[in-house]
Amino acid sequence: MPCLFALGALILPRGMIIVLWLFTGWFAGMFRVALWPVLGFVFLPTTLLWYSAVFHWYGGEWHFPQILGLIVAVMIDVSPATGRRNWGGRE
Repeated sequence: MPCLFALGALILPRGMIIVLWLFTGWFAGMFRVALWPVLGFVFLPTTLLWYSAVFHWYGGEWHFPQILGLIVAVMIDVSPATGRRNWGGRE
């Protein structure tokens, strides 16, 4: 069951990006180079979604709440790569 939860957490942001790209114009005109959204899809999908949300909902203006949200999104994206955690003291 924990493996299914981890798999869902990895697939959900990428699935949302695919749905937004296929069925809406959410990412239209946001990036000058197509490389950035591709890299965001592969490496930082939650951060890409938050960046696009700030672009649409806040007009691209970055203030404290938006920057805090960006920090949280980056932490979510890089947290699976932080290494092995010792749960309950077992080796």
